[in-house]
Amino acid sequence: MWQFFEFEADFVEALRCIPMQVRYKLDTCGIKLKLQHWHSFSPAQRQTLVDLPCTTALEIENYRETLRSQVWQNLHTYPNDLPIEEVPAWLQINVIPDSVLAHAKELNIEIAIAQWQNLTPLQRFALIKLSISNHENNNFLPALREFRLL
Repeated sequence: MWQFFEFEADFVEALRCIPMQVRYKLDTCGIKLKLQHWHSFSPAQRQTLVDLPCTTALEIENYRETLRSQVWQNLHTYPNDLPIEEVPAWLQINVIPDSVLAHAKELNIEIAIAQWQNLTPLQRFALIKLSISNHENNNFLPALREFRLL
């Protein structure tokens, strides 16, 4: 079961921006989806990308092909590929990425390894993305609050 985060509440109802759970799936299947692509999708197409599972090798391939097909159908182009990490940072529970630690430090916040280990992979993914994305890092502090790291 996928979830939306509270810090996404201002845009998630209409799915006007790409929610974290879809971004997680994009990184999992190795697709770079631009906001232009997302905006070309109908509400039903966006919901499909929210609902489709993307965990097993078969699901990941199906998600990738569904996504590529939707972009082609709407824009007559294919999205770019992303490299797929063998062991992504959000699945590494014994190491907090430097970007997360640095961004937390800027806010005078320390994150203990035990706290990091208690997060879900999607929560860790969100913190990583929010710590490296300049236009979204205003959601880093709300995410820390939501994930009870304060």
